[in-house]
Amino acid sequence: MDEIQLKYNDLDVDTYLKLRSGVHWKVLTQKQAEQALKHSLYVVAAYQNDSCVGMGRLVGDGSVICYVQDLIVLPHVQGKGIGSMILTALKEQVESMREPGTEMMFCLMCAKGREAFYEKHDFLARPTDSLGPGMIQYLKDFCEQSDK
Repeated sequence: MDEIQLKYNDLDVDTYLKLRSGVHWKVLTQKQAEQALKHSLYVVAAYQNDSCVGMGRLVGDGSVICYVQDLIVLPHVQGKGIGSMILTALKEQVESMREPGTEMMFCLMCAKGREAFYEKHDFLARPTDSLGPGMIQYLKDFCEQSDK
């Protein structure tokens, strides 16, 4: 495999949308994509031969809680450690923001079937004996059908 280079806070909207499309995620508008990147705390992009093959971003308050959002690795390079590189870079950023002597939550919502990858990186699957399940609500125009 060719060497992977990580770049930080330098991902353009078109590349972000192309990555999302490459893993068949929900289509975003240009404005949604711009706002998502603009309001991210930190963005890591992985490049192979000057082509972006993966990315991840942090969202949250940067003090009490940060979430991994949009961890993407294109299918043709999955299984080669790129996702781990991105996740490690995101975790290092969270650690750098954490106030010494405090605890900070580092969370994510995992796609079905990807639990083992995140457990390998010390994330706890919920629910546990003390933590309830993660929950979600989709807000959209009422005339659209629900994705239940």
